[in-house]
Amino acid sequence: MNMDKRFNDIIQLIKHSRTNAIKAVNTELINLYWSIGEYISRKIELSEWGDSVVTELAKYIQQNEPEIKGFSDKNIWRMKQFYETYKEFPTLKLLVKEISWSHNLAIFSRAKTIEEREFYLKLVKQEHYSFRELDRQISAGLFERTMLGNSKLSTALRENNQELINTFKDSYVFEFLSLPEPHSESELQHGLVRQMKNFILELGKDFLFIGEEYKLQVGNSDFYIDLLFYHRGLQCLVAFELKADKFKPDHLGQLNFYLEALDRDVKKTNENPSIGVLLCKDKDSEVVEYALSRSLSPTMVSEYKTQLPDKKLLQQKLHELFENDG
Repeated sequence: MNMDKRFNDIIQLIKHSRTNAIKAVNTELINLYWSIGEYISRKIELSEWGDSVVTELAKYIQQNEPEIKGFSDKNIWRMKQFYETYKEFPTLKLLVKEISWSHNLAIFSRAKTIEEREFYLKLVKQEHYSFRELDRQISAGLFERTMLGNSKLSTALRENNQELINTFKDSYVFEFLSLPEPHSESELQHGLVRQMKNFILELGKDFLFIGEEYKLQVGNSDFYIDLLFYHRGLQCLVAFELKADKFKPDHLGQLNFYLEALDRDVKKTNENPSIGVLLCKDKDSEVVEYALSRSLSPTMVSEYKTQLPDKKLLQQKLHELFENDG
């Protein structure tokens, strides 16, 4: 037997086993969330628990078992909604265990009917969609267009297949196992974000790094900020978003939405309003825009701009990053 072939067989065995292990962990996580949702739903239905108990439970877990992640009050309420969405549909209960929690969140919170939920559950299972691809298809109204056209799924959809393991690169699974989170962006995007992170840290000691792909929970949806820092001089959070395309006003709108969520859920009372920095690069130009809270006084705006990185410097760095990776 060819030596390379023997080695390749071992590699395939390892990959197969890893995939099975991740699938098993994901199933266990979904079972756990279902059980917690069922328990809380029944307690509230029997008037044994009030709504405030969920917040108390989240605080209790955080204080007494700080290593256990993924059980904020928002996420626990989602578990209750998850159970109540599918409890009358046993066939769908089997389907939800075969996809990640993030995929499930997108489907049961954004789809309007049980038929639409079943459509996207089967689609994710069949096509192994990443979370971002699923989110894009829901936003594009794939279910409605498919129903209106009375057409089967196009074979072109299958061209976007990814390895099964990518379906389960879910932050909730990694939180459940207390493991470092993977990055859902493409390798190119991840590399650019990391280089930009290092550049920001090199600009001065005032920038303290908080997280990459920092997760924000808003309602039943999760959003991810490319880079989040704390600025010691300005005493505020600074969010950086890197877009590998032409500047669009929608990008600023999205960043302002992130800032509102940061100020509401993350910012401490003694800190100043959060700042956003949008970095856009297409083949012709580099655009850098600041997003600042409307509540800031002109004096504070001037102070912010004095201590933030110079736009021209950031544009130059953007140009270098894309030239090196282009």
